[in-house]
Amino acid sequence: MDAGQDRDRAFADWLAPHLATLRRIARAFASPEDQYDLMQELMLAVWSARPRFQARSAETTFVYRVAHNTALTWKRGETRRRHRREAVEAEMMWRAERDRAEPEASLLERLYTAIRQLPPVERSLILLSLDGLSYAQIARLHGLSETNVGARLTRIRQRVSSLVEEADHGV
Repeated sequence: MDAGQDRDRAFADWLAPHLATLRRIARAFASPEDQYDLMQELMLAVWSARPRFQARSAETTFVYRVAHNTALTWKRGETRRRHRREAVEAEMMWRAERDRAEPEASLLERLYTAIRQLPPVERSLILLSLDGLSYAQIARLHGLSETNVGARLTRIRQRVSSLVEEADHGV
């Protein structure tokens, strides 16, 4: 057995009597679906803090203090996570509803998703074209010839079209 495995075994042996305490803390601070995640955070915090244990207090006191402080910090972050999760869910519901009501909005979102996949210069060229600028205006902005702008835009439009089709067909 190597030193790393010895260290891991020693920590597991040291932590074993405290697992019930960690589980109780996880149950008290986290909803059922988040308890596993919090339990992982608690064990990681104890693992990280273990080298600082100097036996000035009981092991149980040390583990409880580290775990309790970690749980309190995690609980403060839970509100942010919950708000973020609710915002994402609301956004997804809004988009789904919008897509049902406005098929063109869905197409527009797929178009912009495809455009975001292009390299920056190509992205700029297609956006300027979509904004109605002429090849001459685009050429001046980018220091290209009109012919070059036209050729690039033809390729870019084909690429965007294929990206949208791939997204539609789940490729």
